[in-house]
Amino acid sequence: MVEEQKLCTTSGEPVDEVRANQTQETGQYKSYIVLCPEERAKGFVRPYRDSYKHVGIRPKYPLRDLTDEERERFSDVGYVKFEEYPACNCSPTEGGTLGHADTCPRRQGLGRFWTQADLNSGCGTVTTMGRALSETYQASPKFYGATFCAGCNKHLPVEEFIWTADGEVVGS
Repeated sequence: MVEEQKLCTTSGEPVDEVRANQTQETGQYKSYIVLCPEERAKGFVRPYRDSYKHVGIRPKYPLRDLTDEERERFSDVGYVKFEEYPACNCSPTEGGTLGHADTCPRRQGLGRFWTQADLNSGCGTVTTMGRALSETYQASPKFYGATFCAGCNKHLPVEEFIWTADGEVVGS
């Protein structure tokens, strides 16, 4: 049986009340949900870090130049690079069987086209957070799916940020 983590808030208000009030699209929230001090005291699985930089979305796999056919086909869209996903090597739980690229969601030939704007996304601002939030990230790296960017003045997916201390992706 998995033990449920105890949750608190940065303001001391009830968790349900804070969650219900986190509705605005821009700006920091009045209060944030964090792991309670006794949960954070159990230890960290990552080093303590409290500042991160907004670098934007980034490819996971190597990029290649577009072919002449792709450049012509997508000339009105502005694509400049293609990220090809690796050949299938996934397990049955990921939707395929080993060696069967035709049934795997990550089969060869699939990928993503990138525009220059995509590749240059991220405002570059460094945001620093309070101790309770930082310790929650370090105790449970996947606790949050989004984090606040002080430059963009909104919450964005954690994958768009890196820790300034070591360059690791936030939430990894």
